[in-house]
Amino acid sequence: MPPPDHSRALPPPAESQAPGLAPAAAATALERQLGGELERAFLARFGAGAPARLFFAPGRVNLMGAHLDYNGGPVMPTAIDRGTFIAARPAAEGRVRLQSLLDPARFEGQLPAGRQERGEGWPSAASGRWFDYPLGVLRAARAAGQLCDGIELLFGGNLPIGAGLSSSASICVGTALAVEALAGPAPQGGGPTRWVEQALEAERGFVGVRCGIMDPNAVARSRAGHLLWLDCLDGSLEHLPFPSGEVAIGICDSGVRRDLAAGAFNQRVAEAQALLRALEPDERLARCLRQVPPERFEAQRGRLDALLERRGRHVFGELKRTFEARDLLRAGRHADFGALLTSTHASLRELYEVSTPELDLLVELAVAQPGVWGSRLTGAGFGGCTVLLGAPGGEPEVAARITAGFAAKFGRAPGVRFYRGDPGPRELLL
Repeated sequence: MPPPDHSRALPPPAESQAPGLAPAAAATALERQLGGELERAFLARFGAGAPARLFFAPGRVNLMGAHLDYNGGPVMPTAIDRGTFIAARPAAEGRVRLQSLLDPARFEGQLPAGRQERGEGWPSAASGRWFDYPLGVLRAARAAGQLCDGIELLFGGNLPIGAGLSSSASICVGTALAVEALAGPAPQGGGPTRWVEQALEAERGFVGVRCGIMDPNAVARSRAGHLLWLDCLDGSLEHLPFPSGEVAIGICDSGVRRDLAAGAFNQRVAEAQALLRALEPDERLARCLRQVPPERFEAQRGRLDALLERRGRHVFGELKRTFEARDLLRAGRHADFGALLTSTHASLRELYEVSTPELDLLVELAVAQPGVWGSRLTGAGFGGCTVLLGAPGGEPEVAARITAGFAAKFGRAPGVRFYRGDPGPRELLL
């Protein structure tokens, strides 16, 4: 089960009512509004005591490098100014309490004493509920000697859940930040590197999603006005300028939730591994498809299973496109960069087979609009959102035409909004 949809738990920001790029001052007002409401809700739910501290972690949208992270390829995500708000304070006697402003499910348990593995109500396995994500982080923090006392956490936010905007990584990184702020860094050190490690341990080791390293890195290492170039083979990264004054980033929500996407995602990971072993049986020579020469794939294509051949055509084609995209971005050729998104969507639809009719129509409608350079599904697919890039200035008209075209076919309006970048996870001082 995915984390709760906190986008409905707090009122939407003013700029989300009409598409467009809001002035920078709106972010501070938004943080004060949502943070203040979360602070008051925390007091009402958890009672008097030490004041809660407030934290924020953004969501992200990936522009290039679709399904390359677990294949060792490069990815190009950027953070958006929507995310997870967390109110947190220490709790006495090892008590752990987790609540959400939307989902009625809550967790209450006791940290295991000393080196014991079990405490009263302390889980040994994921429950399938939203709080598995922060619980996974708390388990990782305790194993690292970081979480020595109890903690109370209340989650809110304005990031659509299950839409492919990395809500789970936002929750996990935000939880890791809150734990570090309250308990101090782990003995091995803190900061973004530690937040990423704990988020991955939560999703892979506890929740059971075979995710790559992109999402927590995109959230934890985000920088306003930039894309993050992250090489998932060696972990190297670079912040590439991507100024909001020159590029409009739109997100179109299909309304198709990705509640059942985890199994399909894991299947794609398994298929990539099967292709890898078909191309290079020796694990010592290649541990991901990025390490297989493209020439070998071309030479073996006729002997591969048809499904694996399609998966390989996407992966090796996307590798080439993503390196080309970096060169275009460095040269300031934003329109050409945007056009590559549309090529990636076609590959995801036809070769990796992770799109839906709703996502396909949103892309088709977007690229038909004047001033839009390109569009593709974002996230793992199987529902969720598309992203579009275009020239700033015509956002309301673009949104209106996409909405009308989608509603004419599916009988409902998609969410079409434009966002700016975000400086990354931080404590909020109201």
